Amino acid sequence: MVISLLLAAGVAFSSALIPLVSTEVFVLALIAQEPNIPCLALGAVVAVAQVLGKLLYYLAARGSLRLPTFMHRKDKPLTERRIRWQQRTKRVRGWLHWLTEKCHKHPHWMTGTYGVSAVVGLPPFMATSVLAGMAKMPMSTFVVAGFAGRCLRFTVLAMSPALITGWLL
Repeated sequence: MVISLLLAAGVAFSSALIPLVSTEVFVLALIAQEPNIPCLALGAVVAVAQVLGKLLYYLAARGSLRLPTFMHRKDKPLTERRIRWQQRTKRVRGWLHWLTEKCHKHPHWMTGTYGVSAVVGLPPFMATSVLAGMAKMPMSTFVVAGFAGRCLRFTVLAMSPALITGWLL
């Protein structure tokens, strides 16, 4: 059981960094394979690993974590293609700027959005983790809200096969 929990933590941490890895599918597969794992323990382990992984995005967005040089923006000459791209993304960049300003003015709003995202996944948890860093959300709030939301999400997910089976039988 301990090995399964450690494996779950590894998968959860990697999925926090690389969005192509699905923790949800892994949790369902693991609980189907080993139904004796306590759902709360699995949810808590996965939540800790997810929040630790997202903490890297949070710190990078906050400016506390120095990114490697290949990830820094380079000043490139404006080509026609880049000008068109900037014109197409102007609305999105404006919306992001507006949202960031709102989060600075109303920190509780950001906490609520981040907490809902941690449970439901909408807006995307990765995006709200970055936005929380950009809005300078306190790290303690980031960790507590993220852990609580993710723990609830993955505990309920781990319980779902047993709940569905109980309803059907």
